Parts: sequence; C-alpha cells; structure tokens
Amino acid sequence: MTQSAPDQVEAWSKAWRVASESGSQESLLEFIAREVGRTEEVFLQDLSKRLSWPFLDLKALAIPTEARNRISTKVAFQYSVIPTNVENGRLQVAVSNPFDPGMINSVQFDARVPVQFALSPRAEIEKALKKYYGVGAETLDELAKDEPLEILVTEDKEITEGDQEASVIKFVNQIVWEAFKDRATDIHFEPAEDELRIRYRIDGILHQTPMPPQLKHYQASIISRIKVMAGMNIAEKRLPQDGRINVRIKGEEIDIRVSTVPTVYGESVSLRLLTRGKIFFGLDKLGFGGREETALREIIIKPHGIMLVTGPTGSGKSTSLYAFLSTINSVTKRIITIEEPVEYELKGINQIAVRADIGLTFAVGLRHILRQDPNVIMVGEIRDLETAEIAIRAALTGHLVFSTLHTNDAPSAFTRLIDMGIEPFLVASSVEAVMAQRLVRRICPVCKTEQKVERDYLVKVGFPEADMPTAKFWRGVGCEECRQLGYQGREGIHELLVMTEAIRPLILNRSAASTIATKAMDNGMKTLRTDGWKKALAGVTTIEEVLRVTQSEEHMRSLVEEDRTQHWAKV
Repeated sequence: MTQSAPDQVEAWSKAWRVASESGSQESLLEFIAREVGRTEEVFLQDLSKRLSWPFLDLKALAIPTEARNRISTKVAFQYSVIPTNVENGRLQVAVSNPFDPGMINSVQFDARVPVQFALSPRAEIEKALKKYYGVGAETLDELAKDEPLEILVTEDKEITEGDQEASVIKFVNQIVWEAFKDRATDIHFEPAEDELRIRYRIDGILHQTPMPPQLKHYQASIISRIKVMAGMNIAEKRLPQDGRINVRIKGEEIDIRVSTVPTVYGESVSLRLLTRGKIFFGLDKLGFGGREETALREIIIKPHGIMLVTGPTGSGKSTSLYAFLSTINSVTKRIITIEEPVEYELKGINQIAVRADIGLTFAVGLRHILRQDPNVIMVGEIRDLETAEIAIRAALTGHLVFSTLHTNDAPSAFTRLIDMGIEPFLVASSVEAVMAQRLVRRICPVCKTEQKVERDYLVKVGFPEADMPTAKFWRGVGCEECRQLGYQGREGIHELLVMTEAIRPLILNRSAASTIATKAMDNGMKTLRTDGWKKALAGVTTIEEVLRVTQSEEHMRSLVEEDRTQHWAKV
C-alpha cells in the first residue's frame, strides 16, 4: 500500500530527526531532496514554483551594500539567509528553508520593512555570506557586545564548524577550519594601519580572505589568542617568537607551526599547517617520467653516495626526500634523519630535530649520527661548510646521504658545494645525482577545457617546434570546486642530473654550471622547463604555470645556448 503525501512527509521528518540526533548537519529540505533522488537545487526550483517565490542564482548576483545593511550579521548567519536587493521599499531575502517559522519571524522583525522571500541552495547562501560579510563575521558581531572574554588554553583541541566557546576562540577556530577546507598550507595575519589582512596560501599562491571591516578592532585579542594556543609569551610584543599548536580537524591531527614578528602596526603572525597523518606518495605518484623514475630507483638503493634535491622554499623538496626514505625503508636498514623541524613522522625511522638554542645544529647532530651505525642518513639542508664536509665524509665511508640545497637548477649544486670550500675531487667522487624541482598547479579536472594557443606565442616562450603541429593544451575556466581559479592541487616538474664519467672531469676542472648543463643535456638530461612542457602537453598544467615556476631557468638556458653557439662557431 502506497503512503499518502502527508504520511510520507511525516516519515521523512522522523527519519531526519533520527539523523540529526546522530550528528548530521543536513536540513530537513536537504534530507528530503536526497530521499527523493534530486539535488537540492532542482528540488528548490520545483518548490519555488509551488510557493510562487523567486529562485535566485546567487553566483550571478552582485549584492548591494544597501541590502546587506538591512539585516544584522547575527540573523544572516544564524539562519543562513542573505538579503539580495531593495526595490520599492521591499527587501528581497534568499533563504534555503522556507518552513522555519523562527527564521521568517526573525528576518521580518530585523528588516523592519516588507520582505519578499526567495529560494537558493544552502551552500550558495553560505558562500555568499563569506564573500560579502567576511569569514567569521558572526563571531565578531558577538565580540561587539563588550562581554568579558576568557581565553582558554586548548591543547590537542578538536576544532569543529559549530564550536560554541567564547567569540574570539570561535573566530580563530573558524579561520583554521576554513584554511583546512581550502587545502591551505599557510595562514598569514598581517596588520596594516586600518585593517588586519588575513591571507591563505593555496597551491603555492596567496589568496586574500574576505574579512569583516571591523576586524582591526579585535586584532590584539585575536593575536593574543593564537599566542596562548601556541604557548608563547603574550606580554612580549617587541621580539619575534616561535610556537606550536596541535589540533584535530574532523579526526585528522594537524600540527601548526606559529611564528610572530613585530611590525609597525602590530605583530604579524604566520601559521604553517602540517598534517601529521599525511600519506606519503610513492615515486610513481610524484610525476616523474619513466626514465627518471628508473634512474632514481637505482640511485636510492646504492650503498653509499650523496643524493641532493634542490629548489627554492616550498618546491616540495621535503616531500621528495620522504618519498625516497619511505621507498627504501625496511627492517634491514637503519635510517636516521636530522631536520629543522621534523615535518612528518615516519614509522621505523629515527628522526632528530635541530635545536640551535641548545647547540644541536645540523653539523653537531650529523657528527653524532655517524656513531649510531646508520645505513642511510637524511640531512634537512646543507647550509655551511662544516655540514657539507661531514656529509661528504659520511658518503665516502659507506653511507647513503640524502640532503637539500637552495639552488635554481641541478648543475648549480656542484658549483655551490665548491664555492662553500669543498674540494672538487671530493664533490666528484661523492655526489651520485642532483635533482632540481618545482611545483606547478594542476588544471582543475571539473572545469578543464581545451585551449587554443597561437604559434607565435609558442615560439616566443621557447616551446619545442617539433611538438607544435600536434600540440594540444588545456586550461581551467574556473568553477566552484576550484574557487574560480582553474587549478586544483599541484604536481612536480623535475630536472635529474646523474653523475657520469662525462660530467666528472668538468667538476674536477671547476667548470661553470652552464658548461655542466650543456654536457648533461647532451647526455639526455631534461631541464625543468622541458619537463614542464611535457606536463602541459599531457593536460596536467598550463603553459603559464610552467613559465611562472621556471623563470629562474632563463639565465641558465641563455648561457647554455651561448656555449653551444660558440662551440658550433669553432666547428
């Protein structure tokens, strides 16, 4: 026997109440829409016809300030509604649940003018609220009441979307929550004369987060809250400080590194978000070509020698080193690392954190590691002559050493070591390979479309002419999934230089990096940009991304071409 419509609605209501009690955040309408097999948007469009209410596409609307000012921030966020327009003395308000009498009464009372209700999906309303009111606007509205605030120390605190503690705590939690949802790696609180700017770094690019205009008034409270959470001295505002916060978000442990520095308009605070339980990529997931991956697997199982990874800060060097260690990690190998700081914990590997304040530097730690009978050593970074000398001595005495250098390309690593004071014969006999890398943003798979590129532009940027006739390129046009950026996630491009008998004499003769690069390219080494073009042809990234991250290669390439031109002239 088929249930009548009222009986069906009653059954849905009971089922929704059970789901709500178990922690579901769905509204009744979202629940019913899912039960009848429709998206919320389609369901609301049908409902709007029955109620004779307009259905609004908020993405296509520009909401005027006059309309926003008609509804208080508290009511807008509490009921997930947003005023969209004022016309002829009537206020239009978009809502997602028209059957909430408390919402209807509160909006009508708050507006104090006639209200015309319209329908829009809940997710679209929430995005519009963040866009026009700013992240955390509802909590700052509570702060304006001048109620006494109690700042609490919350070690290993669980951050949730509905945190009900004091307003300043809720605001900071919400900032971290939004950063986590947007896959941000860094959060920056930057004080200016008339504002406190908050920016997220997502896929290597900084994006300013919309914030309420009154945020500057609560700058001191917000920064004090962060310092308390990080175990810093809140009274010390003249000197830089470092701290650490451990939180859990959706059951995932997040390690937040906090740094403060004094500026003209207050303390600037930077938060680095590290996921403790991060799953490390294997070599097959890091974007290597078949030839490079095979060569790397041969190098990282060698019994001795040095493998260097180079690139600027934020280019994924640590991720690559962790991938190497994870690949060779076994009960038959004793692996010890010294890092600053230990970013991720690896099971079965002994990891040491540098503590310069008590004298535990890279050089001191590395010297003592050699007495621990290691098979493999990872040094977070070679910064000075002493560390470089110990690392090379370790490689020459039967240890496999992984480390990083800050150079623009792979050939420059050899000249950097020699410039530090290492003898060329030691560099030539100990270094097995150098890999330079960068991170390019991946094209969003949801809004990925083919892009037509003019030949003149390809010639101008140095794209290989042999590939031009059949080349196809893609780009992301922007969608909700990628925040209208056209990119989502990152992938590495690499330049692997393996030590060969042809390269070794050039190092012994202290040849320039450009000369080493010329020989390596003749022997088959792909430059960063060459690997980038390959990724662009495969539809992984765009031409603009490749150019953005390989600009520093231009000088080296020009030197290489100059050397080749001179060589051809002699012939």
